[in-house]
Order: sequence, then structure tokens, then C-alpha cells
Amino acid sequence: MINVTYPQMVSFIVILWVIIRAFVIIKKSEFNIKHEAKLLTILICFVVISRMVYFPLHHVNGHIGVLKFDASRILPFRMNLNPLVCVEERYDGWEVNIIGNIAMFIPVGIFWPMCFKKLKNVGTAVLAGGGLSLFIEISQLLFYDRCSDIDDLMLNTAGVLIGAIFYFAVGSLVKLIKKKHS
Repeated sequence: MINVTYPQMVSFIVILWVIIRAFVIIKKSEFNIKHEAKLLTILICFVVISRMVYFPLHHVNGHIGVLKFDASRILPFRMNLNPLVCVEERYDGWEVNIIGNIAMFIPVGIFWPMCFKKLKNVGTAVLAGGGLSLFIEISQLLFYDRCSDIDDLMLNTAGVLIGAIFYFAVGSLVKLIKKKHS
């Protein structure tokens, strides 16, 4: 069995981030501090989301619990493919689950289109954010104490939608105000 702590996960994410960003900067032969600062919002999204989806929400002995990998315990996969179970089967904490899954991905809907020009409308931003959520749900299959859930995918994508609508609405409002003042 392999136990991964949250600080180890953050270290891995940050090291991978630095390597990828260094490679991109070297390949493009340009460094834009303003763009890199904006991209840090994406890194922060990854770090926060990884905390919420891979590690137990409750503390163990005053610390964040560990992510457990044991190849012998992966099968059968723990997953829920029945939509809206979290609404139908009201279990302890279902409200926090719904609000948390939505709220956790609102920043993705805001910051991803801000950083990536190809995400030029709500639809493309939602597809990208939904893809991230799908990746997370599939990756959770590797950890026997995590559960992949279609409800999480739907709620996360709803959060991206809310964030993207906010981002593009504010952008349109700013353009309208600038147009009126010119």
C-alpha cells in the first residue's frame, strides 16, 4: 500500500507545474510575468481541488488524512453511475456535498477562460472544466477509499457553468461600459 500525504501531492503538482511552465517558456522563447501571474490562479485551482477530491474532509489526529493506493483493493471500482442519487438519497452532509461540488469548480469557470484564449465562450469553458471533472472522477477509481460519482461530475460542471457565465457576463459588461465612454 502507498500512502500519499497532501503536502506530497502539492509538492508533486507544483514541481510538475514548474517543469511544464519552464518547457513552454523555453519553447516560446518569451516570458510574460502578467500571464504567468494569471496562470498561478490555475495552479491554485489544482491545489485546492486536489485537497477536496482526493483527501478525507475530516482531519485525522489534527492533520489531513492520506490518499491510499493499494492495487489489490482497487477492484471492484467504487462508483455511482445513477444520476441525482445525492438528491434522492438524502444522507448526512448531502447539502454540503452539493454546494461544495458546485462552489469548488466556480473558479475554474472564471479563471480558465481568463488564462486560455481558446476558451472564448461559455460552451468551450464548460467543456474544458467538465473534462477536468471527468479526469478527476476517473482518476479516483485508482484509490479504494474514494468513489467516482456521476453526481460529482454534474455538480462540478454546473459550477464551471456558473463561473463561466459570471466571467463572460462581467466581460461583456466591461466592454459595454468602455464602448459608452468612448
